Amino acid sequence: MAAILCIVVLLLAPFLSQAADPDPLLDFCVADLNASPSFANFPCKPTTNVTFEDFFFDGLMKEGNTSNLFGVGVSQGNVLTFPALNMLGLSMNRVDLAPNGLNPPHSHPRATESGVVINGKILVGFVTTGNVFYSKVLNPGQMFVIPRGLVHFQKNVGEKKAVIITAFNSQNPGAVILPTTLFGAQPSIPDHVLAQTFQIDSSVVHGIESKFGSPIY
Repeated sequence: MAAILCIVVLLLAPFLSQAADPDPLLDFCVADLNASPSFANFPCKPTTNVTFEDFFFDGLMKEGNTSNLFGVGVSQGNVLTFPALNMLGLSMNRVDLAPNGLNPPHSHPRATESGVVINGKILVGFVTTGNVFYSKVLNPGQMFVIPRGLVHFQKNVGEKKAVIITAFNSQNPGAVILPTTLFGAQPSIPDHVLAQTFQIDSSVVHGIESKFGSPIY
């Protein structure tokens, strides 16, 4: 029995050693965006080519463009725009909302989201996998959290422009935006599938699809 146990341990050892994230072996790994990513990370830029500028990012300073269908502009600070985040497991966005603007229902498949309202009055809501809806109107300085993968939204319910700063525990959280995913996919989801899903006529599907031919942000 002892011999069998030893054999089992030896067979499982390689898997057990990979059961947790390894400690980082480098101080940093600024992404080389010209190379293909491996799993979730990009190869490192040669340290001889790294400068202090690689560790600073001003992309969240500028107001996002809200002149679109939903009145929302999202400025993303992830590994694709700020390569120094490579292998660090975090990112941040700036969300600008015009009066009555909506960051439409969406989810982040690879990250939990937290956020702080900077300006304005924001209705934040999310739905659990049990179809329970949680929501609250937040004012500047108040914070929210959205568990990973759950559908959620933010809506400006104030009279002036609003700003939110959001953070994610992923360097590239991704976003599945429900209206563009369902009605703006390329190639498109068959009309009869959407018509049956929402119990509507195909002509209604055509009308909705005509509004979502391009990404929101």
